[in-house]
Amino acid sequence: MNVVRAQSVGAVLGSGVTMRATIRPCPAVSEADRPAAALIARLEEAGTTLLAMPNTGYSPHLRVTRYEVVHSALDAYGWEPARVRAAHPSGAAIDRMDEALGWLAIIPEERFVLRRILGARALTHPLTGRYLFPWRRLGSVLGADHKSVQRWHGDGVALILAALR
Repeated sequence: MNVVRAQSVGAVLGSGVTMRATIRPCPAVSEADRPAAALIARLEEAGTTLLAMPNTGYSPHLRVTRYEVVHSALDAYGWEPARVRAAHPSGAAIDRMDEALGWLAIIPEERFVLRRILGARALTHPLTGRYLFPWRRLGSVLGADHKSVQRWHGDGVALILAALR
């Protein structure tokens, strides 16, 4: 049976090349009045930024397809509900997202469940601010009590805070 293992920190997928992992201390988190709350806020901001990014890149779709013909003004407007999307994140927000999600690599590989909990809990909807994975849903996915998942989340935050200091 083949065992699939996660790549080591800094390994470029499939190339055999490893990059040096550099985790710089973050003064915005370590020097805050409540560093755990600041870290959680940065992770949630990173999750919001990740979900606000467009899920497709450049597409030649418009050059390939025909435009729909509008036969009357009634066909043109008001028949389909408007889709509200979050604004595209700025470059600075994407840089902060990369930094914050890189902190998840601080958690050792043998404690991958903590990485999953912190990563899943960081995903917040860009428009509503609601968590995509509430505590009870995380507990049911992991087969544990939601109070245990909250405690494990705190353990993961403590591991990251200790490394950032």
